[in-house]
Amino acid sequence: MKVVLSTLNAKYIHTSLALRCLKAYSEGEFDIDIAEYTIKDPVMNIVSDLYARNPDVVGFSCYIWNIEETITVINMLRKIKPELRIVLGGPEVSYDMEYWMGRLPEVDFIVVGEGEETFHHLLTELRDTQKFHLVFGLTYRKQKEGLSEVIVNPPRPKLDLARLPSPHRFEEDKPTLANRVIYFETSRGCPFSCQFCLSSIEVGVRYFDIERTKSDILYLIASGAKLIKFVDRTFNIKRDYALEMFRFLIENHQGCVFQFEITADIMRPEVLDYLAEHAPPGIFRFEIGVQSTNDPTNEAVQRRQNFTKLTRTVTKVKESGKIDQHLDLIAGLPHEDYTTFRKTFNDVFALGPEELQLGFLKMLRGTGMRHDAPKHGYIYMDRAPYEILGNDLLPFSDIVRIKRVEDVLEKYWNAHRMDHTLLYLIDRVFESPFDFFQQFGDYWEERGWQKIGHQLEDLFTRLWSFLTERASTIEGIKDRLQLDVALGLMKYDYFRNHNYKPRKIWWDVALDKDEWSSWMRKLAERPENVPGGFSKLAVGEKELHKHAVIEKLPFDLDAYISSGTIDLETESLLIMYYRPDAAGSRKTPESFVLKLDKVV
Repeated sequence: MKVVLSTLNAKYIHTSLALRCLKAYSEGEFDIDIAEYTIKDPVMNIVSDLYARNPDVVGFSCYIWNIEETITVINMLRKIKPELRIVLGGPEVSYDMEYWMGRLPEVDFIVVGEGEETFHHLLTELRDTQKFHLVFGLTYRKQKEGLSEVIVNPPRPKLDLARLPSPHRFEEDKPTLANRVIYFETSRGCPFSCQFCLSSIEVGVRYFDIERTKSDILYLIASGAKLIKFVDRTFNIKRDYALEMFRFLIENHQGCVFQFEITADIMRPEVLDYLAEHAPPGIFRFEIGVQSTNDPTNEAVQRRQNFTKLTRTVTKVKESGKIDQHLDLIAGLPHEDYTTFRKTFNDVFALGPEELQLGFLKMLRGTGMRHDAPKHGYIYMDRAPYEILGNDLLPFSDIVRIKRVEDVLEKYWNAHRMDHTLLYLIDRVFESPFDFFQQFGDYWEERGWQKIGHQLEDLFTRLWSFLTERASTIEGIKDRLQLDVALGLMKYDYFRNHNYKPRKIWWDVALDKDEWSSWMRKLAERPENVPGGFSKLAVGEKELHKHAVIEKLPFDLDAYISSGTIDLETESLLIMYYRPDAAGSRKTPESFVLKLDKVV
């Protein structure tokens, strides 16, 4: 019996942990292949590949991001291979099983919840006695008197994690480990009860053996893994366990990066102290779900959160300079209108996360929020991803506006294309971060830019258009906006976004050709007069012409970057040098600032 386990990942770099868990558990008895695709792959290519594998059984791992595309694949497979046994599993189909069996007559079985034992038992029954009523955790079709009846078996008890084999030891995975995200679980379950999350349904946390966990991680690192993302819902729920794992990873990382979901308000001070002292920069990334800072909202969704303690943790981690932090927000939770969400956004943005993800509430099947949706007047999409379209306090018109905030937040802040410029505008010009992103997002939408693509240069020219055409005319903002400063910072950020000398610029050059050449000659002849170690470059005039750019700015850039002081009395000469050996890499060019009251 040939078995193929398949899924449609969101991106090529992603890997499916679920498929590997199923294969590891059952490959000793069955011939099992893994076939991974993406939701962007042409459906004909997916179906053709699956057909060529000639499976007797094909199982699909289903999530909100791939269910609709998976359904299309299933429909085609059934038509071209009527005898194929089709099995679904995963969180998207582990609830409302009768609905899925009714909607998808092509599907023979649904494996509900943890799948290792259930799927193995199903394969055994398919091979042997066909007694599907004995398979706990299975939904199936039973033919009776010419009619098809959907049978939902009792759920399977929680698995003993010590009996599960490792899903990380497949030889065929080795060649791609360095280029893929490796998903890893050290535990299952969640101690919290957030009603918008599927993890709240399972009570309690179970851990895999820590020595096996360490062994698997060492194997992955030795085999070339570069990014391991832990899928534990709260990695730091047990202080001693988290501290031991952090210590182990620090001692054995070999350049591999690790990403964790943590609950920031329960992070112990001694763990933070240890990380601040010992964590190598760039090795750890923390994902922290804040969701809302509105107390009635958190109470309504049974979310316990101490924002003061959370702030303390995020601030201490940021001050260490060792760990990037990704903070999450959810728009559309109960008791949160446009005004209170604006406050939530500003509260969290003030923490200075390297990335701030703004998502929208999704009414996931099986969650308390979906069950209680009528209580708050929710309307939402009938099909995945079940995103809300409004409720009693947040109408669709407000959701559309907040989506504009999300759009420019992703393009500008989370992409880190112009950090110096954005911080100037947010800290000194606009009333709040939310107001900047909202007004810029509205302007972006009015111009129709959401309908067309963009390149790096477009992001700068569009922001400049917003500042000169819109922001400079708004009362309150125009009084604080210094366009010369904004433009100077944008030039600096633009140069920093290249790892080789940019071929073109989007502004009128401040230096004419003769002045440019004169400065290049002076810099080559007297490099010691330029601060910041410019002389150590030891490059001549010809090399400067080839690998450097210079630009005159009408303020003291060095003073602004070092202390935030805006000095319009001192002009600056910005010098950016792009090392020839850095082309094609992500290395930031070296920058130097010469105050023009100095003589070179």
